[in-house]
Order: sequence, then structure tokens, then C-alpha cells
Amino acid sequence: MKHKLVCFDVDGTLIDNVEYSWSVFHDFFQVDPKRREKAKKAFYSNEISYLEWAEHDLNLWMEKNAKKQDFIKAIKHANLQLMEGALETLSELKKRNIKLAIISGSISIILEHFIPNYKEIFDDIFISWIDFDEQGSIKKINATSFDMDQKSAALKQIAEREHLSLKECVFVGDHDNDLKIAEEAGLSIAFNAHSEELKKISDITIAKKDLREILKYIS
Repeated sequence: MKHKLVCFDVDGTLIDNVEYSWSVFHDFFQVDPKRREKAKKAFYSNEISYLEWAEHDLNLWMEKNAKKQDFIKAIKHANLQLMEGALETLSELKKRNIKLAIISGSISIILEHFIPNYKEIFDDIFISWIDFDEQGSIKKINATSFDMDQKSAALKQIAEREHLSLKECVFVGDHDNDLKIAEEAGLSIAFNAHSEELKKISDITIAKKDLREILKYIS
């Protein structure tokens, strides 16, 4: 089976030294942990949607008057790094004329920082967006609803539009919120995985933190 689409998670997959970018920013901005936990519990008890949860937490940063440069400071403070081999892997996949997508609950500022030309590299991007004004203040937030179980909905949306079967699609991720999409993709790769369940259900598990390792499995 020739693969025609590769979808990537961001935190822990394209970007190293991070499990959840939201936690990195919450900790740096010293957001009230009780309010964080209350919203998290509301989501997991089905009282609010994922989108409502994401918008709630993004607004916590706006309350702190977080500026663009503060997000960059947070990224550097947490020592986030581009995953080893990430750019070479993306370049090689594009040479093979494979479509690339991001399906992640991560934040756009991280991609902007590490892969400035990411909009040129990826054909589809499902992520939470933060727009900043010229002074670096948050102008607009647009949280993704395509996280957790809904990641698979994003995959199906792309596949349907591009007339691909799910068997032709690859997903590369690392955590529990990738379980559903890993089950749907024709080839699922648990990369640098922090989830034992994801390792169990994925077709391939790669422990070595070098994204180029995935290339040998993608035809």
C-alpha cells in the first residue's frame, strides 16, 4: 500500500521535551491551578466540550495579559526543542509527493517558533491558533475542536476531500489523545510515546528520538 498522507502530532512528536504545551504555558504564566483543574474535570465529565475547555484555558492567558514574547520565553524556559531529524523527515516526505498534515491540540506559536515556514510545508493544519497584534498582545484565539477523539474526524475530513482511503494514511503521535486516530489510520506510529496504550494499539513503536526513523516504514 502506497502512503499518500502523513499526519503528525506536535507535542512530543515534532517538538521534543514536552508532553503538553498547554501545561508549559499554564505553569509559566502561573495560572490558577484550581481553575485549570475545574475546567479539566468539567470536560472529562462531559459538562463542557473540548472547544469550551480550550477556550477557557486560552482566556486564562489573556487574563494574565500574556504577550507574544512571553510565550517565546516560556518555550525557552521549558527547553522545548525541535525533534531530532524533524526538518529532514518533512523534506523527504515532500520529495516523495506525500501530503503532510498536523492534527494536534498544541498551540500555533510553537510551530511559528520552530518551523517558521510550516504553512508552506503542511497541506492541512488542525491546531489551536493565537493571533497577536503588532504590540504582541493576543488579538484573537481560535481553539481547535480536533483533539482527543476528534483527531480522527480531522483525518477523515482530509481523506474524504483528497479521495484517499484511510489505509493510505499514516499517523505519528505519542500520547493518550492519539488513541482514536491511531486506530483509524492505515499505519499508526507511536513515536517517543508516553502512552502504554498507544504503544499497544499502534502498528509501529519507535523509542529512539529521531524522527527520521519513521521514514523506513512509509512507502
